[in-house]
Amino acid sequence: MGFVKAPVTKDILLEGVCQKLGDHAYESVQKAYDVSERAHQGQFRLSGEPYIVHPLQVGFILYELGLDEKVICAGLLHDVIEDTEYSREDMIRDFGEDITDLVEGVTKISKIKSQSKETEAAENIRKIIVATIKDIRVILIKLADKTHNLRTLSFQPPEKQRRIAQETLSLYAPIAGRLGIYKIKSELEDLAFQILNPDEYQEVKKNINSKKSEREGFIETLKIILLQRLSEIQIEADVDGRAKHFYSIYRKMKLKEKTFNEIFDLRAIRIITNEVKDCYGVLGIVHTLWNPVPGRFKDYIATPKTNMYQSLHTTVIGPDGKPLEVQIRTRDMNDIAEYGIAAHWIYKEGKPSASEKNVKVKWLELLSSWQDSALDPKEFVEELKYDLHEDEVFVFTPKGEILQLPKGATILDFAFRIHTDVGLKAKGGRINGRMLPLRTELRSGDQIEIITDKRTKPSPIWLRIVRTPSARQKLRSYFKKLREENKKDTSTR
Repeated sequence: MGFVKAPVTKDILLEGVCQKLGDHAYESVQKAYDVSERAHQGQFRLSGEPYIVHPLQVGFILYELGLDEKVICAGLLHDVIEDTEYSREDMIRDFGEDITDLVEGVTKISKIKSQSKETEAAENIRKIIVATIKDIRVILIKLADKTHNLRTLSFQPPEKQRRIAQETLSLYAPIAGRLGIYKIKSELEDLAFQILNPDEYQEVKKNINSKKSEREGFIETLKIILLQRLSEIQIEADVDGRAKHFYSIYRKMKLKEKTFNEIFDLRAIRIITNEVKDCYGVLGIVHTLWNPVPGRFKDYIATPKTNMYQSLHTTVIGPDGKPLEVQIRTRDMNDIAEYGIAAHWIYKEGKPSASEKNVKVKWLELLSSWQDSALDPKEFVEELKYDLHEDEVFVFTPKGEILQLPKGATILDFAFRIHTDVGLKAKGGRINGRMLPLRTELRSGDQIEIITDKRTKPSPIWLRIVRTPSARQKLRSYFKKLREENKKDTSTR
């Protein structure tokens, strides 16, 4: 199910919070709503609606993501400190420091005077990301804020609509994807697509709707066949047609230069099981019923994506002789596929569990390293875009450990992923036993061994060889330290 996009009332939100989170949460959220409504009294959106409609919708999106009352309260209050007379001190008094810190983290950054709007936007994005490093709930609230603003973007001037839609498509939707929140990612992409390419959007929409009844009938037939076979081997599962989003269809058509009717996964099903072992049992049944398409099987259960996504993907030739994409995963995996990092963000006494920290730490540490390297704001954003948009390759260490790197990564990127010292002393590498230069690009399935030499000294040319932001940052830090040491030597002569 997607998000509720129709206007939500206070009572709907409070009833949901009470049922899902309990009486104490109900009282906190009601208090936050009442404070926000009073603070925004007399303020209106461009649509003419009372301003409180916006924070209410933001709070409800956060509720739909399954987040706790503190995050929902912060969503309801996210514009209060900036846009009303209600102060930070008032908020600490009424709601405590945790909620206040969240609100301050998502409070719109005051416009800074820059040489260009591009630089200004980059600086604002950088500050949002830096706030995320401290507490990832900040970006979850910001994404909810962005989602509702995009839903109501039609009231803005056309030029502003396009600018915001482009920013959403290039940054906010990919951030949601990197965090695994595909419900947000998909909606942001479709909303931005509708603004940036209205004719193409309507064409895709028309094509999807024209085949809706045919598709639903086909899926119903598959469900009957599958559920009967699964019951024979005592596997309980749900089978549903997988809704494809307009932008993902359009993007695939463009990338593969195919027509609407040629896209494989317009015809797709998702099978949800109770246990991991059942996923592989289901896969066996699917491949017994229909012939698999060579090269189209991916096991993201054994090798999860960096955003925690797990699932089995396969494409088979369906009963009508046409390709059919199948996804198989457990219910827990499905929650993570839909809600991503939000599915892990369950606070206990105000602190995330150790496992939740492990889930988030890799990407946040990378963001932190970029911030520490003091990149120019626009350069920071370019690094972020690269990390968000790149596909991944899966490669092996000599010990058989699997590492994920962006597509286009080189032997030198691999060396720095192993350890900074390995990268700085890398002389070359063996891919599948063959000695190759550091600039060689990696492919999924490669096994890489790095050859080091204590006499090796990094060259500035290496900055053009590496593709990953983390390797580039480590090299910049090395050259910066080298310049400082040379400066000291010169001054002491």
